[in-house]
Amino acid sequence: MILENYQFNYSWQGNKNKPVILFLHGFMGDRFDFEQVISLLSSSFSFLTVDLPGHGKTKIFGSEEYYTMSKTAQALIELLQKNQIARCFLVGYSLGGRLALYLTIYFPNYFEKVVLESASPGLIAEKERHLRLKKDCQLAAKLETNDFEAFLNQWYSNSLFNSFKKHRDFNQAIQKRLKNNPQELAKSLRNLSTGLQPSLWQQLKFNKIPLLFVVGELDQKFVLINTQMSKLCPNSQLKIIKNSGHNIHFENPVEYSKVIKNFLFK
Repeated sequence: MILENYQFNYSWQGNKNKPVILFLHGFMGDRFDFEQVISLLSSSFSFLTVDLPGHGKTKIFGSEEYYTMSKTAQALIELLQKNQIARCFLVGYSLGGRLALYLTIYFPNYFEKVVLESASPGLIAEKERHLRLKKDCQLAAKLETNDFEAFLNQWYSNSLFNSFKKHRDFNQAIQKRLKNNPQELAKSLRNLSTGLQPSLWQQLKFNKIPLLFVVGELDQKFVLINTQMSKLCPNSQLKIIKNSGHNIHFENPVEYSKVIKNFLFK
């Protein structure tokens, strides 16, 4: 579907009379990332999956500002409107989780309940944001100039992904990542950087939508962040999934699907 400046590659699967879940994938993912979860939930919901800007087959017409969080969020709302989806459930992972939280705060009327997997509200301190943006811009430059496979090896050397790398399907996941266009990923990394997005910590206090924070017990960094988020955020719950790291829907799709279904149907 072509909106102004956006040609989203997306799919609306399942019985459209059933409640809709909009899934937002993480960095270097695509609209197929939640396939295992979708198959486990297919009897209860329909599913809107989309390649985010810089990913998969979605195309952007215009400057890099259309890769930013605010512009992307507005475009996703227009996508819902074009499909006549007045309200839906929202699930976002990592980068997609940050975007989902932004949508929750600035477009609350569109979402009944929201699940944030391994997400954060951004960085509070200006100095932290500056350093993170600088780091992400350096990584983006590597993406544009270096070997993509070498970049992937460096990216997944982060301790966040220790359990992900041990998964039997890790190499298959890497092959999927390699289907992305590194030039486009670089634009996403620069413009959707945690260092560039506004901090949403203060806005959490005013949340009115039922929110579920989901983290893996092996991902201690995000366990701490999400514990803080749940304490600040009214109408929220925290669920820590055992034997899982950062990428829970990939590492433990059965338990992840149960947790989501229980929350959305409660």
